[in-house]
Amino acid sequence: MAKTGSLTINSENIFPIIKKWLYSDHDIFYRELVSNGCDAITKLKKLEIMGEWQKPEDLDFKIEIITDSNEKSITFKDNGLGMTMEEVDEYINQIAFSGAQDFLEKYKDKANEDQIIGHFGLGFYSAFMVADRVTIDTLSYKEDALAVHWESDGGTEYEMEEGDKAEFGTTIKLYLNEESLEFCNEYRAKEVLDKYCSFMPVAIYLSSSSSEPQYETIEKDELTDKDTVIETILEEAKTEEKENENGEKEVVEVSPAKEKYKINKRPVPVNDINPLWNKHPNECTEEEYKSFYRKVFNDYKEPLFWIHLNMDYPFNLKGILYFPKLNLNYDSLEGTIKLYNSQVFIADNIKEVIPEFLMLLKGVIDCPDLPLNVSRSALQNDGFVKKISDYITKKVADKLTGMFKTDRENYEKYWDDINPFIKFGCLKDEKFGEKINDSLLFKNLDGKYLTLSDCLEENKEKHENSVFYISDEKEQSQYINMFKEAGLDAVYLTHNIDSPFVGYLEQKNENVKFLCINSDLSDIFKEEVKEEDKEALKADAETLTEMFRKALSKEHLEVKVEKLKNGNVSSMITVSEESRRMQEMMKMYTMPGMDPSMFGAGGETLVLNYNNKLVQYILGHKDGAHTNSICEQLYDLAALSHGSLTPERMTKFIARSNELMLVMAEE
Repeated sequence: MAKTGSLTINSENIFPIIKKWLYSDHDIFYRELVSNGCDAITKLKKLEIMGEWQKPEDLDFKIEIITDSNEKSITFKDNGLGMTMEEVDEYINQIAFSGAQDFLEKYKDKANEDQIIGHFGLGFYSAFMVADRVTIDTLSYKEDALAVHWESDGGTEYEMEEGDKAEFGTTIKLYLNEESLEFCNEYRAKEVLDKYCSFMPVAIYLSSSSSEPQYETIEKDELTDKDTVIETILEEAKTEEKENENGEKEVVEVSPAKEKYKINKRPVPVNDINPLWNKHPNECTEEEYKSFYRKVFNDYKEPLFWIHLNMDYPFNLKGILYFPKLNLNYDSLEGTIKLYNSQVFIADNIKEVIPEFLMLLKGVIDCPDLPLNVSRSALQNDGFVKKISDYITKKVADKLTGMFKTDRENYEKYWDDINPFIKFGCLKDEKFGEKINDSLLFKNLDGKYLTLSDCLEENKEKHENSVFYISDEKEQSQYINMFKEAGLDAVYLTHNIDSPFVGYLEQKNENVKFLCINSDLSDIFKEEVKEEDKEALKADAETLTEMFRKALSKEHLEVKVEKLKNGNVSSMITVSEESRRMQEMMKMYTMPGMDPSMFGAGGETLVLNYNNKLVQYILGHKDGAHTNSICEQLYDLAALSHGSLTPERMTKFIARSNELMLVMAEE
């Protein structure tokens, strides 16, 4: 006689919460039901190890998932330890009673706790997020156990009676609601299984009862007793006509006759039960690491290098972190760190475990000790998580500093690609910054990679405690040439992250000052002005300032007149370091074009070379017909070498250039 009753609920109104809000993603029921099957099989394996059960020789542990789009159903089958009627009553009819916890408590002195995935007893009920009706058919591994059939329509009512299942294990069948029919599509099912179950510790097979059977042809020596032969194919011997030694033609057998068999296509698991991170690093080849990277991240660009994490104490953590070739645009830097718990996928990029700067990497981390919430979708607030995060950060820093010390050549080769990640780490994590500080590199004008102390030593005689840097190689090409001619060195800091990073370096290194090469003209570029010439230079500077302000209609234009050693340079624009950093900050906060002087920072300065013939020509032709045009031209040339012109000024510059060239041609 069938037993009927009401589900015992440990918390008031918990069932509607489970159905609608316990899991943020409805596809997660696949993960939960497959995990339950893994647990059932893992428990049975442990019982075998402890001598409490004898495994049949022909038994292969597996989980089968069968989709049926015609019936609108999904079936989950495992050959684990199954359940008795009492166990179904205890573990299914009483929501939130954990079978895994009960099992571990019973056998805590006989078996390790690893690989028991379930903790809360709620995973089964995720099925009701997508199903109107769920049935369970189960048979315990115990001798003389009776099969059990259970079903519920998703309310708080169930029906349980003796079943007819003949083999131990559990079969759960979901009859999907209309909103969830996508999940009984075989291709959608494969997509979800790839997402959540790619590395679960038991082989998972997916098939569809709605699709046509598939076949493959094999040779006789490949046939096993588990194959179902559909058809025997006799392949005739292949012959060719050839000439013998006497020049006579004869038929020669090239390949003998073969007997082949057409069989049902052998199922292939959708998962890898032995993921690479579970192996010892010494057992993994370079090609295995690269192949794993391609498979998991669908990225066919090879990673630069990787870190294999393997820790047993004080917590269990394994994983592989890959350093990909990062994009040049800082705004688009984004990696993927996949978090697993006993080979069960939890989520991507959980910030409590993965430090923010490490999310620029790609990788997998498996930590069975993670304190998860009841839905296994998020972490409980636990100081233990911080220790895991600190350990991961330390291992990454150790890898980088170790490479710097023992493999400097490769470290330098990777530097252009990994430096945005390292700098971001310094800005975001103080401990990481301290550990990596001596391994920071700077690429100089000769393409050499220097440490900060090397950079200071390069300019020690001419500019003690100063490091000149290039923020834009194209815009600052004129300054770069002047630096090279003067024997000064500078380093390239051209990435968007370098603006805040320069401030970080100055904060961490007292008395060290970073100066952009166009922030001000160094005295090394200037000729010494004789005492008797200073008054004349001052007067001419005032005249030129007035002329340029008038020609450009810029009343507050800052103008400096210097005697430069290079007479070919006519004009240039410099920006104070304070102003330039303010401009960079405004760019970061999407405020381009705002006047830095609003924040107390000075603007641009037009520098005129007193030793240039064109500048001297202007002074000698103050009232010339083309003097104003030449002033504008010099300003625009300086602006072009410094950066770019507005569309309006560029139009005027081209027209003015044509006019001046025409005048020169007529003269």
